[in-house]
Amino acid sequence: MSETRAAGLVDMVRLLAGGQVSARELTEQTLARIEAAQPSLNAFRIVRAEAALAEADAADTLLAAGERLPLLGVPVAVKDDMDVAGEPTAFGCPGNFPPKTTDSEAVRRLRAAGAVVIGKTNTPELGQWPFTEGPAFGDTRNPWDPGHTPGGSSGGSAAAVAAGLVPAALGSDGAGSVRIPAAWTHLVGIKPQRGRISTWPDAESFNGITVNGTLARTVADAALLLDAASGQHAGDLHRPAAIDALAAAGREPRRLRIALSFRMPFTATPKQLAPEVRKAVERLAGRLEALGHEVVPADPRYGQIGLTFVPRATAGVRQWAARVPDPALLDPRTRDAVRLGGVLGGGPLRAARRAEAVLQRRVGEIFGRFDVVLTPTTATPPPRIGAMTRLNGLRTDRAMIAACPYAWTWNVLGWPAVNVPAGFTPDGLPLGAQLLGPADSEPLLISLAAQLEADQRWFEQWPRRAREDAASV
Repeated sequence: MSETRAAGLVDMVRLLAGGQVSARELTEQTLARIEAAQPSLNAFRIVRAEAALAEADAADTLLAAGERLPLLGVPVAVKDDMDVAGEPTAFGCPGNFPPKTTDSEAVRRLRAAGAVVIGKTNTPELGQWPFTEGPAFGDTRNPWDPGHTPGGSSGGSAAAVAAGLVPAALGSDGAGSVRIPAAWTHLVGIKPQRGRISTWPDAESFNGITVNGTLARTVADAALLLDAASGQHAGDLHRPAAIDALAAAGREPRRLRIALSFRMPFTATPKQLAPEVRKAVERLAGRLEALGHEVVPADPRYGQIGLTFVPRATAGVRQWAARVPDPALLDPRTRDAVRLGGVLGGGPLRAARRAEAVLQRRVGEIFGRFDVVLTPTTATPPPRIGAMTRLNGLRTDRAMIAACPYAWTWNVLGWPAVNVPAGFTPDGLPLGAQLLGPADSEPLLISLAAQLEADQRWFEQWPRRAREDAASV
């Protein structure tokens, strides 16, 4: 691997500060990699080549003057549900969207940390599905096997990081949309506590179920990006206490009591855990025991938590769809969700929000007995491209729940979770496991993930295509 392609976020900061590479060189190399990969992977909706080079030159001026910022001169990507001044925010939708005049708060904070915003990554329409395909931009493909999806809805960000196009990227997670693509592309994906990273210009996103999160190949890189993007806008509804995620990545956790859970929350739809996923998570549980932790089979008491998710999700789709220039261009499944959001957006939505505290107490009971819950991130390996694209709304929902029944509950609760790589199928497709904690438990989850990473060294494994491309770019 070329030094800069293999370098992570922490490494790039070090190389830039030491004068071993310039921000312009890094940005030019990043743009070249994106251009070479775009026809096959299609990770990006927008590439800001000219603007990114100008930002890199400005960063080099600051570096030469002795300025040091957390991400000064490092190219990163953001998902196309985040506003970047001068660019449209289409959120996976077709149509002519006007350019935004200001950055979203998360992007503003990345810029304040010195990052070069290289572009905006693909996402399915309004982030609704665990695949990243659509008529507005085409199919985004998995670097580990282009015949398969990288997942969704932060699939473009995951594909870009997994292929080594960028060292890290922001995504968003409303039902697993950071963790699912992280699992299916062999990445670390941090879904933080609600409000940790601002969703402004929305005071909260999708009625509080969606948060912004980070994707990277290492825990330290994901933690560094989390620190840089974290913080609140004055208009945010949720304001958790500050943490130091990068410091947590450098600490050994204490001996923990970990609940191993394979139980799926009730959804009234058929679903089954794939044997290779169970085996991968059980192997990871064994490594946690070898590291000195106690791992015990135990399940959270989810109850009827699904009844509270649907009103919040569909009302959120309805709210966002109102911003689309031409709603007639939306997928029929999106239009169905908009109609359902209109029905559920009154009393059912208010009831769902009131139920959150009860659900937090019910599910949170397990943290009186355990420090962390370990579950699969998904029930299946990544599906093939097109497997869900042509289904109707009901069949899409059933297929989506069957593949991804584990992640969405933590969005209802607003609590943090971290996907870690758990291995591969016999065919070489990535699998993931998630570490789940109660409110404000990111430091503990990050420390545990970093300890696992030191044992597993998953960052040393790269997709074959990325290794081949490194020889030419």
